[in-house]
Amino acid sequence: MKHSHKPIVAIMYDFDKTLCTKDMQNYRFIPSLGMQVSDFWDYTNEVQLNEHMDSVLAYMYAAIKLAKERNIPLKRESLEENGKGIEFFEGVEDWFKRINKFGEENGVIIEHYVISSGMKEIIDGTVISGEFKNIFACEYLYDDEGIAVWPKTAVNYTNKTQFVYRINKGVLDVSNDNDLNRSMPDDSKRIPFTNMIYIGDGLSDVPCMKMMKSYGGKAIAVYQKLDDKVKELLRKDRVDYIYPADYSEGKGLDRTIKDIIRKMAISDKLIEEYSRQINMINED
Repeated sequence: MKHSHKPIVAIMYDFDKTLCTKDMQNYRFIPSLGMQVSDFWDYTNEVQLNEHMDSVLAYMYAAIKLAKERNIPLKRESLEENGKGIEFFEGVEDWFKRINKFGEENGVIIEHYVISSGMKEIIDGTVISGEFKNIFACEYLYDDEGIAVWPKTAVNYTNKTQFVYRINKGVLDVSNDNDLNRSMPDDSKRIPFTNMIYIGDGLSDVPCMKMMKSYGGKAIAVYQKLDDKVKELLRKDRVDYIYPADYSEGKGLDRTIKDIIRKMAISDKLIEEYSRQINMINED
């Protein structure tokens, strides 16, 4: 495969408990409804079970219903404002600048993506939202008064993998299914799977992690507490590495991500050199 530009490495992140310390709704959104966090999620679980409903659609419905009952307009601006209360793990806020610089030093472009079942509007309001090439997350459709009325995008645990394909092919518009489903040779895809890294926190990320393992990318699980569930991810070969959720320079996650990027950069150079030699031979 011949490159006319620098190769791209995509780092994809879950958000809740991967970049931030708990579910993003728990910081400000649920308290803004005058509710305890546990009461909101108990209600969501009740709706899910009683209506045999997808868990993500259940929480999106619950947010609209509970806000309406309390006469609190659920608007994009208010959701984005909630993003200012997000607390991140150590090192996250300067992580992107450091990793981008390391990629540049090794001849590759680093692109960051979010694939999350959380609320896109809340993520958009965080201090790190501008670091991402694209944010794939749950999002509302708003009426003429700017009030949320319907889910525009719902990202659940299993359909997360479609967004990996979108990144692979460079089809980032979620309304564009034609190009997403169109067959194309591997060497024409914008970012090969072998240049992808997925970082998540647990079982909800397993489909994407297994996808990385199957297609030659890398999967990393981060944790706040090293429990049996995290250990099982490594034992059962669902991830390549497990690390504490500390993004600080010099920590295990930082060192390994840099090693992976370095390896991907070298692999790409070797592929390019092979292609150059094949082309040279064919021209003789």
